[in-house]
Amino acid sequence: MIVLLLLIVTTHAQQKHVFSLSKQDFLLDGKPIQLISGEMHPARIPHEYWRHRIRMAKAMGCNAIAAYVFWNYHETKPGVFDFSTGNHNIAEFVKICKEEGMWVLLRPGPYVCAEWDFGGLPTSLLKIPDIKIRCMDPRYISAVSSYVKKLAAEVKSLQCTNGGPIIMVQVENEYGSYANDKKYLNELKQMWVQNGINVPFYTADGATAYMLEAGGIDGAAIGLDSGSSDEDFEKAAKQNPNVPSFSSETYPGWLTHWGEKFARPDTNGLKKEITYLLSKKKSFNFYVIHGGTNFGFTAGANAFSPTQYQPDITSYDYDAPIDEQGNATPKYYMLRNLIKQHVSYTVPEVPAPISTITIDPIKMTAYSSIWNALPTGIASPQPKPMEAFDQNQGLMLYRTKLIGHKSGNLTITEPHDYALIFLNGKFIDTVKRNGGKWTVKLPQTNVKDPELDILVEGMGHINFAQYMIDRKGITDRVTLNGMTLMDWQIFPLPMDEKFVAGVKPKAIDGATNGIFFKGAFDLQQVGDTYFDMSKYSKGIVYVNGHNLGRYWNIGPQQRLYCPASWLKKGSNEIVVFDLHQQQAEVVSGEKEMNK
Repeated sequence: MIVLLLLIVTTHAQQKHVFSLSKQDFLLDGKPIQLISGEMHPARIPHEYWRHRIRMAKAMGCNAIAAYVFWNYHETKPGVFDFSTGNHNIAEFVKICKEEGMWVLLRPGPYVCAEWDFGGLPTSLLKIPDIKIRCMDPRYISAVSSYVKKLAAEVKSLQCTNGGPIIMVQVENEYGSYANDKKYLNELKQMWVQNGINVPFYTADGATAYMLEAGGIDGAAIGLDSGSSDEDFEKAAKQNPNVPSFSSETYPGWLTHWGEKFARPDTNGLKKEITYLLSKKKSFNFYVIHGGTNFGFTAGANAFSPTQYQPDITSYDYDAPIDEQGNATPKYYMLRNLIKQHVSYTVPEVPAPISTITIDPIKMTAYSSIWNALPTGIASPQPKPMEAFDQNQGLMLYRTKLIGHKSGNLTITEPHDYALIFLNGKFIDTVKRNGGKWTVKLPQTNVKDPELDILVEGMGHINFAQYMIDRKGITDRVTLNGMTLMDWQIFPLPMDEKFVAGVKPKAIDGATNGIFFKGAFDLQQVGDTYFDMSKYSKGIVYVNGHNLGRYWNIGPQQRLYCPASWLKKGSNEIVVFDLHQQQAEVVSGEKEMNK
């Protein structure tokens, strides 16, 4: 009896399906299906909470999950892939979707945008001086081919044709907003086919004629970012009347950059849009239903001119229906009630929330500085960017002696992205990339050969539009009164978990910038929390060796999310690195992010 039951369960679990495209509808086993999808990204959600977030989407009324795969999250070094550990296990995420009765729209890039560092592309590509991305540049195509082969091997058995939940795969992303290389798009599609992907494909572009033409692929369903009116869907039909279209990104929220107010899109407009899609039986995908967090150095940036730079905050809360910590918002319940009125299937109850804790103020102590942690310098005639040293982000220190000109107008071309200027060890000024004001005044000094230090923080690589070739550090040269400064020493400071763990306690000489602070705290129980950094200036937080991401007192975000799985009962450690703070201040844990 047990053997028979096991056979029945196994047979049911491996039931194969055919997902196909008619001229107007998506078909599941020959019958029309309306996809109500909620997007979430495995890399942005603690692995332990994957199932909870998927269940939350289902309880809002969704029958599918859309998921970006971030190439650079899985191939951190050329040829070295991770699809098995923790958040990297894409196959496990897809299998959980299957177990929870959800279909999957897979969005593997290779370019994804997503407000993610470099749009998901590996920054090792930027080591090639004349690299061209998202086109038929053979060096780019070679790297893409390796990625597609590796990812396809992970997911091809999870297609609906093999009993899995994957019903469609997206080719590239919003390509019509960027370029028009049809050969490239078709080459990508063929790569997936040759590596065993046999479900239908789709594209995603703005509902604009030229974008749809440049970004479309024959035979692929048309995704609209977003599709919210008859006019939008008519444009898709005009582009290709032989495939269905859907709203591949319907926006219940929006992104936020440092220095802005938190995005709060109009909920009435969203309600009207979803009512239209539901009543017209149009398939759609919430981008995003749950955003999660840009842990570490994964947040991207926008730029729409050569001197603009808008880095994204660490939180990817996105004002989504499910907030950063996994809670249902009022927007969630509005959408849930709306969807329940239009679907025939049963919408389950909302899962219980994940527990949160507060942490009493933690006493912090300054224990070292970046100047105590410098590696051996690397000689270079002129500055080089971080990528030349196989470094993604973090810090880079550039040092030279001033010969000839000793003071005057110092210009950095270009500072990517935030630079601190020091003369003979004394802090002079800050240079921000955004706005193009890259000149500061160096004062006169009595030192014969003054020492100039430029400490540069690389923030998120640009992830959208025409300025994505975005190397970090000093990308060209430094001049003083028009004279190019030569003969540099370069000190790579990656600021990753391994580097920070290796910083040894050492006395700090006088007032300085770039201090490491450390604190310890005991917990009787663990739970999610938000570390309040409002008493600090600009830097990075590490808890028990995990990089929570950046904080910056220009706001709007002042608290960083920490999942319970990164905490432990008993003794815990927090390390704060701050570029400007010189006095230790307390850090506390709160139950909510400041909004």
